[in-house]
Amino acid sequence: MVTNADGLRCAKQAHRRPPPHEAPPVVDCPPLNGFDVLRSVVNLPVNTWRYTSDPPEVRHMGPMAQDWWAAFGLGGDDKTIGIADTNGVALVCIQALHRLLEESRHEVQALREQVDALTDATRDPRCPRASVTSTPPCPPPDS
Repeated sequence: MVTNADGLRCAKQAHRRPPPHEAPPVVDCPPLNGFDVLRSVVNLPVNTWRYTSDPPEVRHMGPMAQDWWAAFGLGGDDKTIGIADTNGVALVCIQALHRLLEESRHEVQALREQVDALTDATRDPRCPRASVTSTPPCPPPDS
């Protein structure tokens, strides 16, 4: 770790990802429940703030490291938030949201099919253009 002029601790060369042949081995890779992670993100306080060394007009946005640590327990401590962890949380949340979107699309399609079937079953044969969205007036019943 390196401490910059603002007193912030940063990992050396944190911006650089090692080539695959240099990447350290990874262990303990349990599967994640994206919906649990998404629920934690939804409940995570996010604020705007500035460093004490920033001029008053400078603002940053994000969670506090202590809240991040309490929500996810990721990284080495409750003082910093690692970019790999933020990226991982964001990606698993995107995947969970995508699954929800796909489930919703399938549900909407099934409901549309049900509405169409009910509309067809209850359609007055004298009103061939009747639909759920716009029902033209039907002719008066024969007397």
